[in-house]
Amino acid sequence: MNPITKAIRIQTERTNEMEHSTPLFLTSSFCFDDAEEMRAAFADESDDNIYSRFSNPGVKEFTDKMVALEGAEAGYATSSGMSAVFASFMALLKKGDHLLSCNSIFGSTHTIIKKYLPNYGIEYSYISADKPEEWEAAIRPNTKMIYLETPTNPGLAIIDLEMVSALAKKYNLILNVDNCFATPVNQRPIDLGAHLVVHSATKWIDGQGRVLGGVVVGKKELVQDIYLFCRSTGPAMSPFNAWVLSKSLETLDVRMERHAKNALQLAKTLEHHPKISFLKYPFLPSHPQYEIAIKQMQNGGGIVCFDLKGGLESGRSFLNNLTMLSLTANLGDTRSIASHPASTTHAKLTDEERLATNITPGLIRISVGLEHVDDILADILQALENC
Repeated sequence: MNPITKAIRIQTERTNEMEHSTPLFLTSSFCFDDAEEMRAAFADESDDNIYSRFSNPGVKEFTDKMVALEGAEAGYATSSGMSAVFASFMALLKKGDHLLSCNSIFGSTHTIIKKYLPNYGIEYSYISADKPEEWEAAIRPNTKMIYLETPTNPGLAIIDLEMVSALAKKYNLILNVDNCFATPVNQRPIDLGAHLVVHSATKWIDGQGRVLGGVVVGKKELVQDIYLFCRSTGPAMSPFNAWVLSKSLETLDVRMERHAKNALQLAKTLEHHPKISFLKYPFLPSHPQYEIAIKQMQNGGGIVCFDLKGGLESGRSFLNNLTMLSLTANLGDTRSIASHPASTTHAKLTDEERLATNITPGLIRISVGLEHVDDILADILQALENC
């Protein structure tokens, strides 16, 4: 079956009631018929559920669907996107290892890499998303992993996954890709050579701003190490959140089609607006990596970013003049969301770090929702007029 069909039809377990929709398994632990059955479960000689921090039927269903959508071998679901990112580092990197990361990444990921990984003796260096020709020279003898986002957050740089996977193969490195912005119905990094894919399921996968969740999928042996790390440290996905997210995957394809359609129309309308110095959307021919985007993505996704000529004050004024779009710490919702990265998600970066990743003082990120595109445009255009 097509992965999109699998995301609708995979169902891990029914009760005797033969539910059409998977039931919730709201339990902390699971019972055994006898001592031998219990012993075998704890000895990993069976697939029986033991404890919901380890596994749960509803969490397994969500994970199995993500594995199918990404074309992976295995997966593990976590309590949030950041716990998925952190687990993918800590389970596989050790003291003395070197992480090579794209410099254009989510602010909290930047904090983990810069502030916390060095506490464990893990070295790091950043490479520019806009200068792929410099990446190979940055690889060290102790480099263990390459980590990147594409499209990047929030600047929408596109990184050639085939190029990076060739580097990873040449130097025997783990390629770890955050696929949150694209989603697996739009881009499958594993098909292009990635070993691990991480998601904040809180975003497009949920799609309605209801629950938190994360997931890591990829090579079986790598995911097994991540599973063992998470099983002991505890960032497990709750059964309720897994139930919500599993149902959300059934509509992911049709939702992302509408998000991308609205975003492309918004981008085309705003591209030459007199108050905007530049606008980026992956499927606009003006995007610097347009050819890469159309090669590895099915559509341009649901994020548009643009820079206001008035800088920081214009950015804040633009947000204050919006009447419909939400101002909230999220993206990937049915409702359109506007944010100002320089003063919010990436505020903890230095001015130099922000500019190195093309986060200008006037940069605005729009998560384009499912409202009628005329209403989205009307609100943004009036806010631009008044900022």
